[in-house]
Amino acid sequence: MKVLLLIRSLEYGGAERQLVQLAKGLCRKAHSVKVLEFYPGGALEQYLRSTQVTIHALAKKGRWDVVAFFLRLLRFVKHEKPQVLYALLGVPCILSVFLKLFSPQMKIVWGVRASNVDLSRYEWLSLYAYRFECFLSRYADLIIANSHAGRNYAIKHGFPQNIEVIPNGIDVDHFRPDFPARQKIRGEWNIKNNEMLIGLVARLDPMKDHHTFLTAASLVASKSSKAKFVCVGSGPAGYASELRAAATKYGLDDRVIWVGAQNNMRAVYNSLDLLVSSSSYGEGFSNAIAEAMACGIPCVVSDVGDSAGIVGETGIAIPPQSPEALADGIVTMINKAEFLDGFLQRACRQRIIENFGIERLVDNMRTAFERLICSE
Repeated sequence: MKVLLLIRSLEYGGAERQLVQLAKGLCRKAHSVKVLEFYPGGALEQYLRSTQVTIHALAKKGRWDVVAFFLRLLRFVKHEKPQVLYALLGVPCILSVFLKLFSPQMKIVWGVRASNVDLSRYEWLSLYAYRFECFLSRYADLIIANSHAGRNYAIKHGFPQNIEVIPNGIDVDHFRPDFPARQKIRGEWNIKNNEMLIGLVARLDPMKDHHTFLTAASLVASKSSKAKFVCVGSGPAGYASELRAAATKYGLDDRVIWVGAQNNMRAVYNSLDLLVSSSSYGEGFSNAIAEAMACGIPCVVSDVGDSAGIVGETGIAIPPQSPEALADGIVTMINKAEFLDGFLQRACRQRIIENFGIERLVDNMRTAFERLICSE
């Protein structure tokens, strides 16, 4: 197959990481794969440089670079003549419909990643873009959601019923227990061996609900002198300042570490004793949860998107926006992990291996693409 993957950029993000994994997987299976991005220079580009996947950047000059940008996009697509154009996230999906007007033989596939998004928390343009996306969804040849929650949310807002669900895939050979990496990162962060490190791995965005995490952290800290917390991820400077001020308000300045986006995520996950996902909305399939579990790290998650289904019996799911429930879940899971002495960690990893391996994702996506091409 000749496949073109369209995305805004290859900066850190769940959709972006999955695109990289899919591109590499399809390439391994001898398909022709190109990645087309709006903006160049994303941190994840490095993971494709040693492969036969080609990256092409359209060098978009900003939000209002529309006409010239679209003409560059159109010329590239008409020159490449892909059999399948797989667009991830809102604007690339919208643009794919207009590209098909000029390349009607090309099959367009949309990737749906989120669920129950609170668009009132974002600028007005996001709201109208999503409404336009809902209207245009009928023209996609195939829509793939990475979660059942995302599928249900999309259908509720006007997407067609025949959305296929293909969960994310995790590279379990890369994301695995790594004790030397654990010791190295904990040393850099000044975490003692007898301290419990509880982490939230997420960009600084309202949907990830760091405020609930920080409130829960203050409750846990009041009960345990050994509990330390780390927030891994970057975001707008103003929102980052707001969150740091909240941590100060809760008396957590010496208990919370802010480390920004990290390159070596396997080391980050292994440094933890427990991962928390406190998202209040918008989550579909959380890569952070599954990647941490592949490293043998137990999780406490808010019951948003498919998070509860990912952890299953190995983790604890609590109602969103409930700091008290989250704090109770953290304490319960820490005690459970200590009591089971390694069994829970092994069970977490085994659950990801059996249900969410990267090869399953690649095979399912390849089958969906081939079925679409053969349906002509």
